Amino acid sequence: MNALPSGGVIPELFRGLFDDAAVFPPGNLPLAEAVPAHRAHRAAWYAEAVGPFLCGAGRLGELAAAVSAGSASAGAAEGGAAGADDSVVAGDRPLKVGLVLPGGSIELAPALAAAAPFELAGVELATRDAAKAVAALDRLLPPDVPAAVELPRELLRGDGLDAVLDVLVDSPYRAKFRTGGLVAEAFPDEDELAAFLTGCAQRGLPYKCTAGLHNAVRHTDPETGFEHHGFLNVLLAAQETDRAAAAAVLAERDGEVLAKAARALTDRQIVVIRNSFTAFGTCSIAEPLGDLAALGLLSSPSPLHQEDR
Repeated sequence: MNALPSGGVIPELFRGLFDDAAVFPPGNLPLAEAVPAHRAHRAAWYAEAVGPFLCGAGRLGELAAAVSAGSASAGAAEGGAAGADDSVVAGDRPLKVGLVLPGGSIELAPALAAAAPFELAGVELATRDAAKAVAALDRLLPPDVPAAVELPRELLRGDGLDAVLDVLVDSPYRAKFRTGGLVAEAFPDEDELAAFLTGCAQRGLPYKCTAGLHNAVRHTDPETGFEHHGFLNVLLAAQETDRAAAAAVLAERDGEVLAKAARALTDRQIVVIRNSFTAFGTCSIAEPLGDLAALGLLSSPSPLHQEDR
């Protein structure tokens, strides 16, 4: 049985799970606020849970300006000004950025050039043609940079899912699946998500998710009525290769049931799960951590404040 560490240590099950999507909907945090907030996350006790700062290709110039302004302010506060070489440095290291390319392969080359001052942690490429996206990534992406390929959900239904996953499994790239959005239709039901998860599991294909997974447990949002998947549900379902079994895990709404299952995971199961479900984008970092603490799956040495979100 896996023993969950205490005293603020991030369990292996959750390390690097939360990509910082603060500037994306529904959070929409201004970059001038999101950059220092990300710096604070990377310096906090829970830093091992935090992935890269996600930024759309069209906002890289704005991001560089925000980082430069923050560095200049920090330098002035310490009695000196930040030099030109420090313009995109967060603290004493370049800002780790995950590039999000909603416009497809055509954005890749200019975005890679614009991202040169940052530490490029990955690329997420939206497309309607998986083979074309793979070819562009093969041609342009540096070999040490990971990438994920996202196709519209309507192309992943029926035989379309198998066709896309078969293209990706023969590549070095992950799949990406959208689990929510700003309208009810943006949220896949349990069976649709289970089809994606088990299709990837059967092929040994890693993936990330995005949108709608701020909370650990499946629930109905009381304000919108949207049905949100829980990221803990997805983690536990990631080890399933049977679609019905995965759907049942995704449908579970009892946090204590999910927490008990998480505590019972072996080290080997955790490796399998995290080799499959690698990360998800969240506009809040404190909210998912707070859920884990409330379920007894994370021991926090200090409170998670609203300003950490």
